[in-house]
Amino acid sequence: MIIKLWLFLLLLFLSIFGKAQETAKGKVSDSLAETRSSTTNISEVIIQSAPRKIKLNEGNLVLSVAGNKDFKTSTHLLDVLRKTPGVTVDQEGGIFIGGRITPAVFIDGKPVVMSSEELQAYLRSLVPEMVDSVEVNTNPSSKYDAEFKGIIDIKLKKNVSLGWKASYNGNIYVNKFNYRENAFSISYHTGKVTYNLQAGYNEGISTYRYHALQRLANTNIMRTQTYQEDFGKAYNLQAGADFRLNDKNRFGISLRGNFRNNDRIRSGSLYTTDKSETLVVLNTASENPTDYSQDNYGMTTDYSFQNKGFKLGFLGNYLSVKNKQNDDFINRDQDATDVLSYWKSDLINKINIFTAQIDASQRINNIDIEAGFKYSHSDTNNNIRYDTLSVGSQFVFDPTRSNVFSYKEKVWAGYLTFRQKMGNLQINAGLRFENTNSISNAITVDSVVSRNYLKWLPSLSASYIFNKSSEFSLSYSRKITRPAFSQLNPFRFYFSPLNYWIGNPYLLPSFTSQIKATYRYKKWVTSFTIGKEKDVMTRYPLYNPQTNVLEYLGTNLPYRNFAMLETSFPVRVTKWWNITSQIAGYYNYEFRPYLDEVFALNIYNYEVRLNQVFSLPREYTVNVFVNYESKTGNSLYIIKPRYTVDVSIQKSWFDNKLNTKIGFNNLLDSYEQRLEFRHKQIMDNRFTHWWDSSRLVFSLSYNIGSSKYHVKEIQKTEEENRTR
Repeated sequence: MIIKLWLFLLLLFLSIFGKAQETAKGKVSDSLAETRSSTTNISEVIIQSAPRKIKLNEGNLVLSVAGNKDFKTSTHLLDVLRKTPGVTVDQEGGIFIGGRITPAVFIDGKPVVMSSEELQAYLRSLVPEMVDSVEVNTNPSSKYDAEFKGIIDIKLKKNVSLGWKASYNGNIYVNKFNYRENAFSISYHTGKVTYNLQAGYNEGISTYRYHALQRLANTNIMRTQTYQEDFGKAYNLQAGADFRLNDKNRFGISLRGNFRNNDRIRSGSLYTTDKSETLVVLNTASENPTDYSQDNYGMTTDYSFQNKGFKLGFLGNYLSVKNKQNDDFINRDQDATDVLSYWKSDLINKINIFTAQIDASQRINNIDIEAGFKYSHSDTNNNIRYDTLSVGSQFVFDPTRSNVFSYKEKVWAGYLTFRQKMGNLQINAGLRFENTNSISNAITVDSVVSRNYLKWLPSLSASYIFNKSSEFSLSYSRKITRPAFSQLNPFRFYFSPLNYWIGNPYLLPSFTSQIKATYRYKKWVTSFTIGKEKDVMTRYPLYNPQTNVLEYLGTNLPYRNFAMLETSFPVRVTKWWNITSQIAGYYNYEFRPYLDEVFALNIYNYEVRLNQVFSLPREYTVNVFVNYESKTGNSLYIIKPRYTVDVSIQKSWFDNKLNTKIGFNNLLDSYEQRLEFRHKQIMDNRFTHWWDSSRLVFSLSYNIGSSKYHVKEIQKTEEENRTR
């Protein structure tokens, strides 16, 4: 099916190309001139043409940020991404593209070296005026790590002046409690060397609620209630230097540390009645206090050489992470307050990652040839111990829950890409190989899983510029997704006394092949993607009717087919009222064997976003952002519709040095996630997740100093993304 569609789209493209070839002559220089911003330096004055707000780069959407009225009221870059076509940001700050893909985040063409929590804090420290553009790549070529099924490339504004520059960004989020974010950066540029220092401190309380209703096998009705307060502190410090040795050579080094502490208080209840809901069968209360800490240290070195059409680059990364967590699980009778069960857990997790990469490219006339080689080594060790309170009021080691688990992985990878431009047509082709050698060892249960496999991953794309108003691209890629370390860990992670999930060390990697077509007409951009994923990694519920325990286990599904149709377009209602509309439709078909049956459903859903910007007198800007998600789900679960409304206002002061913003996210507190199990003959279960995303937001940013030199960001590898 995919091959037939590829041939159809290719024939369609060639037909369009043939018709447009005559009209496109003589317009190449005009279209190319528009894709470049002309800049002329006169002493310290910079004259720069205004860039287009929306354009395509080899089929990828590129959206201007600085100076874009659509983002003037955005508090930070994470808020910008929420309003970017094709990008979704959930209640916990997770970033997704293409419906369910977690993308790699790049800064100026390089992946960033941060954990998911650090990345969110960093994106919140970037105000829109610090960012030149955002590029969304939903079909990366073979040049990039095969783990990268999608990429968001953030281009920071270029800096050119000498001297020093400092900035402060502060945000306050107010709900039942409040959360505060502070980021400070300073850089000094001498002409040959740039020194930079970044520091941050975040502190506050966030809340979470979980409600579940389950009709048990014996016809009783059980209600689960969970309330959680998470008090967190995070400190980070990063220092580096960038040496420009001469016009051809550059060397950089960066050191960082990040330290995080979380004290979580979770309380809940299990309330069970008979089917008439008049007789109480069980009423228990649970407490789950947690003490969590993370210390990580990182080092990045990079070197680049450039001479005429030849480029050579080296990138080395080292990351060390240590996680510690202590939990208490106390279950009591609600009425008699007697302790029914009590167990403790003590977790230590250590991760070490080393990567080294070399890239080289050569331009020959209108042909670019690029090749690269990469080696990565990951080593993780986990030790979790459970102790249970015995009848003698003594804590006794619990071997049924405890486990020692280690995972080692080595990946050798290389790629070769070819790019040629022929008039308005550009062709890209690439081939990547990745050899993976991994050993997972569940020491307590004496289970060792060893794998060694080599995979070839091709990519191909073609793009054509008809004129300055329209362009078209077509691309194909094949990707691999390896299991994250947490997915392999055979540990119990508890949500409630009767609800937990367990990792599966036997998980296989999944492989995705997809085709994407994109067309732009002026500011209207439409893309269509279709593909197939094999050995899909997912979780499934397993209910025990005797104990009423609900486990979530990991497995590989045989395959799933998917398709996406996305379009975005701006509408100017008046001089002071602009609307950007985003509409996306999704199709998903999972082939899911489950409990001796096979469930395969065609799932269709859509999303609609409206971003309205009002430019008011005295340079006030008001923004109203509305997002609606239709009913969706998978072969086992239904996910109910939800929507959100955000309102914000912005004002700049003192010649734009001080920027203040105030807003209310999720104004109607309507963005909770509600799920329901489809197959009532197996299990009648429905539950709701709620986060405190309905928040009043205050934001302040202030810039001082004269330097505009760009501080180079440290970089992240795909292995570090999988430490989550």
